[in-house]
Amino acid sequence: MTIPTTFNAFRIHNDADGYRSGIERVSLDDLNPGEVVIKAVYSAVNFKDALAGTGQGKILRWFPLVGGIDVAGHVVASTDASFREGDPVLVTGSGLSETRDGGYAQYARLESKWVIPLPAGLDLRESMILGTAGFTAALALFRMCENRQTPAMGPLAVTGASGGVGSLAVDIFSSAGYQVHAISGKAAQTAYLRAIGASEVLGRDALQPARPMESVRFGGGLDNVGGPMLASLLAQTAPYGNVASAGLAASHDLATTVMPFIIRGVSLLGVASAGTARDIRGEIWQRLATDWKPRHLDRICTREATLEQLPEVFANMLAGGSLGRTIVRL
Repeated sequence: MTIPTTFNAFRIHNDADGYRSGIERVSLDDLNPGEVVIKAVYSAVNFKDALAGTGQGKILRWFPLVGGIDVAGHVVASTDASFREGDPVLVTGSGLSETRDGGYAQYARLESKWVIPLPAGLDLRESMILGTAGFTAALALFRMCENRQTPAMGPLAVTGASGGVGSLAVDIFSSAGYQVHAISGKAAQTAYLRAIGASEVLGRDALQPARPMESVRFGGGLDNVGGPMLASLLAQTAPYGNVASAGLAASHDLATTVMPFIIRGVSLLGVASAGTARDIRGEIWQRLATDWKPRHLDRICTREATLEQLPEVFANMLAGGSLGRTIVRL
């Protein structure tokens, strides 16, 4: 396939003229080197993308870079024999829009060590509804299961449940056989959360600032919020339950005690999706295409946007107005 001389990309700058982002015409030579070139079909919008695109978070390590931490498309050229022209592939995290050009472009040049062949059971659109958000939720469950979490231990709480990671976690956890209690400050989304797999929908007051130990309420959970809600979740988790920490939408602080850990044996598991090892990455994508595949992807995908619409999407997300997942049609 012939690659155009120039193509559209959503590029981020920070220089003497200030922090800015927008659509530019770029060439393949403007992108970081890599063994695999793909014609991008879809990307996605994550909280990290909104922070990077607006400058409200220090995400990019150098400038300029193409934004977008997720991308899926078809191989058009490869110097790695593992990939052939036409192969459907995806990349999430792995330094995209942080240390190298990302997925908000019509073509992407990628390091082959991070490129995942699209697993049977997913199409390109589904893979980006999942994206980093779905991968993060599944990685949290993977880590909990490695540490002997079972449905018999009680329901899994999911904080920030109406967001991208939260919505997909509700669906993935329930698909995997767990009862899920969704925790959200958006009471208007109760029906949505029940429709994607939550057996209970609780307000934020379920995780108010806690005493060092509270009565057991949850078998474990996934926290996307941080701060007092995470401390309260730990205090309400069953003996030997696991709480995975994957976000800091409210706070990066954690004021707690050792009591849940030394009295109930609760485990706090960190979830850092961007640098996950290749073998684990491949295993999780296989699970997402099979027994952990969410059953409500079309409902969770609440918007398809274009590159031109990204600033509006970012502003809405940072204002707390997003629901589910927004994918980017390239």
